[in-house]
Amino acid sequence: MIHEFVRHTRVLEIVGDMIRVRATGVPLGDLAVVENWDGTTSTARVVGLDNDIVSLQVFAGGKGLSTDAQVRFLNHGFQVTYSDNILGRIFGGSGEPIDGGPDLSAEPRVEVAGPTVNPMMRVLASRLIETEVPVIDLFNCLVESQKIPIFSEAGEPYNQLLARIGFQADADIVVFGGMGLIFDDFHFFKTAFEEHGVFHRTVMFVNQASDPIVERLLVPDMALAVAEHFAVEQHKRVLVLLTDMTSYADAMKEIGVAQERIPAIRGYMGDLYTQLAQRYEKACDFDGAGSVTILSVTTMPGGDVTHPVPDNTGYITEGQFYLHDGFIDPFGSLSRLKQHVVGKVTREDHSQIMNTMIRFYASASEAERKQAMAFELTDFDQKLIRYGRLFKTRFMDISASMPLIEALDLCWETLAECFEPEELLMKQELIEKYFPRRGEPSTEEKTA
Repeated sequence: MIHEFVRHTRVLEIVGDMIRVRATGVPLGDLAVVENWDGTTSTARVVGLDNDIVSLQVFAGGKGLSTDAQVRFLNHGFQVTYSDNILGRIFGGSGEPIDGGPDLSAEPRVEVAGPTVNPMMRVLASRLIETEVPVIDLFNCLVESQKIPIFSEAGEPYNQLLARIGFQADADIVVFGGMGLIFDDFHFFKTAFEEHGVFHRTVMFVNQASDPIVERLLVPDMALAVAEHFAVEQHKRVLVLLTDMTSYADAMKEIGVAQERIPAIRGYMGDLYTQLAQRYEKACDFDGAGSVTILSVTTMPGGDVTHPVPDNTGYITEGQFYLHDGFIDPFGSLSRLKQHVVGKVTREDHSQIMNTMIRFYASASEAERKQAMAFELTDFDQKLIRYGRLFKTRFMDISASMPLIEALDLCWETLAECFEPEELLMKQELIEKYFPRRGEPSTEEKTA
């Protein structure tokens, strides 16, 4: 057993931000304090064990360290502050506040990266999280306790979409985890949460691009540990926002290279799937308590969906939102849990209207291709083209915002603007109940 007062003075090797010492009885993930010859100290984390050779990742980097440095193990893994006082606060990748607010050193701390939840304590997902983003609420509902990524690529407004869902979603607490963020993105999220009045129920963990890379690996674990405690102990409905999981995977790759591990596909380590799954499986609806829902961003380098990170993510998560050209594509998007809420906790016409709208949009896309190739168009093709333009503007644009009931009503109005009731091929009782009669004010007119 390693005791706190035992110091190891033989640093065998310093490779970049990694140091190696000889020690026994040290668990993987344990923390240590590295005391340099000049009196400076830094925190390190055990990231590799090879018999009695312990590899540690130094948070502040290996620059300036000497082989004469002393290493003191702390006998516990990484811990994060947890209490009601962390709401409205911003923490760095080391778990310390970076917002200049009151000191939190006396607050209780909890271990991060614990085991996933016992399946016997999980409840079947059955509650809708309304985001007020029409293309999500209508066609690929976000369900409480779901784990789902936003697949996108560099240059797309995925952070704007993530922030919009964060301040519009029906959740008690929002926990944000940013990995490798540039300052502009960090400032954008902070400002967005403040301006929309949700910052008081938000916790932010941020690793910026200039921060130590090992802290990037701690951000999801801290965010999920805090979310889990809010859900279990205070019965809160917690929404966890993570961006960007590809940056997280790249950090794992870089540390793996420093550990001289043998890489797998495209330089990523062979345990990429396991590492991602351990985080995503924290999503849970707890029996007799609250829930944790995970919405993440996974960027696809070059738009390649077969890249190892989105490819492995797709096997773990319960669908994806596919964002490209500034729109959420209803064809590339999927929510595997939407059947638990559509028509059950939402309005009776939701399932029919969802299928009809997508069917017509697919036909509209085909009509637009015919038009582009100069084929002769029928009157119905002209209707479809008009419908496709309205659909894209009213529902696919990520800036569109409205409650689900209004969105359903707008669907009926959009259909009425373009088609006759007999062209819808829907249940007659639903048409009689919801199809707008001529002369009735539209949803937009009622809102105005």
